Amino acid sequence: MKTGLKSILWSAAALLLLLAIAVPLLNAVALVVMMVPMVMLYTTLSKRSFALHMAVVYGIGVVVLGPAALIVGLFFLVPSIVMGHMYRKGSPARKTLTAVILTLLAQLLLELVLFDVLFDFSLLREIRSVIVGTVDSLNQQGLMPSVWTAEVTESYIQNLIHSIPLFLFVSSFMLAVLAHAIAGPALRASGITIPRLQPAREWKLPRIFVIYYLIVLVADMAVPNNGTSFMTVALHNLVPLMQLVFSIQAMGFFFFLAHERKWNKSIPVLLSIIVAIFPPFSLIGVLDAAFPIRRAFKKS
Repeated sequence: MKTGLKSILWSAAALLLLLAIAVPLLNAVALVVMMVPMVMLYTTLSKRSFALHMAVVYGIGVVVLGPAALIVGLFFLVPSIVMGHMYRKGSPARKTLTAVILTLLAQLLLELVLFDVLFDFSLLREIRSVIVGTVDSLNQQGLMPSVWTAEVTESYIQNLIHSIPLFLFVSSFMLAVLAHAIAGPALRASGITIPRLQPAREWKLPRIFVIYYLIVLVADMAVPNNGTSFMTVALHNLVPLMQLVFSIQAMGFFFFLAHERKWNKSIPVLLSIIVAIFPPFSLIGVLDAAFPIRRAFKKS
């Protein structure tokens, strides 16, 4: 197919994904892959042509859905441009993902502030309102256990609020990785050289990360969990974040074993799923980073 037809098809895909945000359930899938068509267009077109395609897509989106289409579209446009720009420069995959993750994270934080200032919408207030309303409704119906007190509700609310930074980071990470995982191969299939991430079997954290993890764990045991101080909130997010990092390290270890022992490719995938479901298995990643255990499995 000629480049022009491909561009039109990717623009149509961008429009369909934008319109899909109005469809329940389908909107979740659409948001996850929203960046892909825009990354494809920015990487393959001139800036002027890209701007023209996006103007048409957003123009139709606003006519059909109203301002919501523009708000959502512009949110995903910025990181898409960042990713496409890094692709065009030939930047390493890790550098590209880092830039896109930070862009998404900054936008999410900025949106929280703007929604609070411009629309008097506070995420923290809404979380509290929804949970308190749900608990009160269940209490009236006699469906809540007697041990569930107002103090338990408040503790639950605080835990959710404290987890917001982790949620924002994980969301940014997943959006960036999925966009790269789809757009990268699609661009390579079109003949464009896009740097790849290291194979999973080569993932290895510096040993210093183990020291950081031990410091975080000791601090978490020393600092009360029910406070609202900066240290409490930071540790509330750092502990699961470090566990996630070492879970990824454990997955890399399984792929290393599979490569060295010539296992079926499905085995490390299944083991990785188990690690993702059960965070305590991140200890395997800690041991892999702390000790040279891979040497024992290397081919002689």
